[in-house]
Amino acid sequence: MAGSEQDKNQPEKKKKEFLPCKVIGILIFSLLLSIIIEWVGIAFQYWEPPGYLHSKLVMKNEFGWFSTEFQKSLLYSTPVEFVEWAILQTHHWLFVRTGIQAWLNDPSSSEWGAWIYHYLRDYVESALYVIITFIIRLMIIVLTSPLFLLAALVGIVDGLVQRDLRRFGVGRESAFKYHHAKRAIFPVMLVAWIFYLSIPFSIHPNWILIPSAIFFGLTISFTLSNFKKHL
Repeated sequence: MAGSEQDKNQPEKKKKEFLPCKVIGILIFSLLLSIIIEWVGIAFQYWEPPGYLHSKLVMKNEFGWFSTEFQKSLLYSTPVEFVEWAILQTHHWLFVRTGIQAWLNDPSSSEWGAWIYHYLRDYVESALYVIITFIIRLMIIVLTSPLFLLAALVGIVDGLVQRDLRRFGVGRESAFKYHHAKRAIFPVMLVAWIFYLSIPFSIHPNWILIPSAIFFGLTISFTLSNFKKHL
């Protein structure tokens, strides 16, 4: 009996242990996806302005919104200064210390070096600007996390109220609705984050994060409203 109880508890422990790894994996996936999308657009000459200038423009727009609308936060007193520091550190370790920045500033004079510089410069510089944009958007998600917490709280209260109304009424409970809605809670939030982190164009964060927070709260409310009558 003791062995069977331990076997049942092992999957739950594994889920809790690997949750940070899943979050890190999602962030890495979003970053790689955004770089690939940017490179595909460069290869097919889809972006305007062309080449690395597109990702540079997106980065400037994102940082402009961040610097004007996130001067203060409940989670961090000076978020703009922190993001500037993070950008400088990222540029230093990924491009200065590796010699990539020196190569961009002074490419080889040989024929092969000039050919490589001509065809790879856009991809290398665009990767830098995409990484910076990713950092800015990730910081925006972190700073707007209280919005998702508030939406979750409202969803919990509203769902429990609807559950009590159903409990004291003649409503029927639905295990099917409850279990499927429960599985969709975190994917709703994660899909919105992946989409926001990966889109290759500038968009105000409110157009994505506010609707996703509302939908997140509605999913929680729907889940709890279909919870079983007797705890």
